[in-house]
Amino acid sequence: MTAFFPSHRRTGPAVTSNVVTMTTSASAATASEGAIRTGAVTDRLVAANERYAAAFTDPGMDARPVLHVAVVACMDARLDLHAALGLELGDCHTIRNAGGVVTDDVIRSLTISQHKLGTRSIVLIHHTGCGLEAITEDFRTELEMEVGQRPAWAVESFRDVDQDVRQSMQRVRTNPFLLHTDDVRGFVFDVKTGLLREIDPA
Repeated sequence: MTAFFPSHRRTGPAVTSNVVTMTTSASAATASEGAIRTGAVTDRLVAANERYAAAFTDPGMDARPVLHVAVVACMDARLDLHAALGLELGDCHTIRNAGGVVTDDVIRSLTISQHKLGTRSIVLIHHTGCGLEAITEDFRTELEMEVGQRPAWAVESFRDVDQDVRQSMQRVRTNPFLLHTDDVRGFVFDVKTGLLREIDPA
């Protein structure tokens, strides 16, 4: 198997057998709950942006991803997708949600990505130890009991991460709004080893 991203400015991640080597930033220390005052984190981000903007120069890009690829992944903080996949600014569209599952809103983003911004390939990434494996659709009932209204959305929880990747691939490949469904591949990222394992859609 070859790396799924074509080389254009660098050598892509090395691939051995069915595994791509990746890295994470999961070793950073975390603050205890309640130890950060309200607004402090946002203040920190705004200050960081000011430093970033001071040295910023317009890269002169348009909105079309250089690699013509959209990556759908979980929102888990342990997944540093650009570093892990050898991506640079402007390379791809990145669509993230809880679980990295293909929901109606993901289809909305992918449809715009393909029809208006020229992407053709889709990469789906779930991961080991996902929080959606620890909850059920009963979460919606719990919310209803708490706030008096039942959410319209599904939790999209799962027990078998490989099977959920297959379901996500199937949802993409059978959707009538997507122009390009011939290059859709799914993977599971191992948060302990940093390796990306490809899932057979069959």
